[in-house]
Amino acid sequence: MGLKANWVKHLLKFKFEAGTSRGVYTEKETFILRISDTENASVFGLGEIAPLHGLSIDFVPDFEQVLNNVCDTFNSLDLEVFPWNLNIILSQLIDDAFPSVKFGFETALLDFMNGGKRVIFDNDFVDGRKVIPINGLIWMGSKEFMVNQVEEKLHAGFDTLKLKIGAINFDDELGILASIRDKFSPQQISLRVDANGAFTTSEVAQKLASLSTYQLHSIEQPIKAHQIEAMADLSGNSPIPIALDEELIGISDYVQKMQLLKKIKPQYIILKPTLLGGLQHCREWIEIATRLQIGWWITSALESNIGLNAIAQFTAEYKNPLPQGLGTGALYHNNIPSPLTVENGSLRYDTKKTWDLGIL
Repeated sequence: MGLKANWVKHLLKFKFEAGTSRGVYTEKETFILRISDTENASVFGLGEIAPLHGLSIDFVPDFEQVLNNVCDTFNSLDLEVFPWNLNIILSQLIDDAFPSVKFGFETALLDFMNGGKRVIFDNDFVDGRKVIPINGLIWMGSKEFMVNQVEEKLHAGFDTLKLKIGAINFDDELGILASIRDKFSPQQISLRVDANGAFTTSEVAQKLASLSTYQLHSIEQPIKAHQIEAMADLSGNSPIPIALDEELIGISDYVQKMQLLKKIKPQYIILKPTLLGGLQHCREWIEIATRLQIGWWITSALESNIGLNAIAQFTAEYKNPLPQGLGTGALYHNNIPSPLTVENGSLRYDTKKTWDLGIL
């Protein structure tokens, strides 16, 4: 038995203009990796490689050539004997400069090793016996657009909302938060905000003070990444718990991870496997955060259902009661049909549904 890797490109189409402080998304290019047995092509594992424009360190002009080179190297390996040391294969095959590629190969290989059934981890989630609480994501846009999203999420049973802020008028954003708090206490609805680094160091203290009026659960990345001293000061003095997001991107060394978290001492970290180099790197962040008594949750990064499925199954390996950021499956007109279903503010794996890979 030998293994072969190849990929196809899939252009995901958003159902609406998805706004962030970095710009507006209308479509998202992604690459679906297929790893199969050369003697039995009907058994194959799938992984998703989805670098994010403006955020992923591996979003480079010659990315498709990078994928071809990695696949060529993989196809030349002698991987006939089980079990493999997956971490060694990944570390030698793929440079840390390409975290999304590492995530795609890692999850495709795990899928293949589990029989090519889109089972990355055989746990209670994929058996349909466990659901994962998630936050309802409110995208940036006009005040009316954001208010409509809030109403839709509340009607759908979400009790944790995450609002993207930093792109429209700040007073309008405060008004949206005020309208929620007028109707729902923090015990009824938990509010998270994500600034994506939109605030400057000179204005952030005043902005946090204004936001704190609405008893927020946390704020993600209030200032741009790589301002370590400023972020450490915020984490120690902010009236709102700080969650690091972009701050973690590009750090693959275990010691550097430890040094960063010990220096900043955030209240939370946000883990996005596509941006951080895969599941093993997320395990390291979780281990360090746990040792330092820092909270964490896991978030998808605009992957299709292929990537979301792997991230959700990985998340279910942990007993983390916090709502996770895994509600992106319904963003696209042409997502890959899957058993992943959002009901009453939770993500579940509907074992009565099947995967439909016909559009790939």
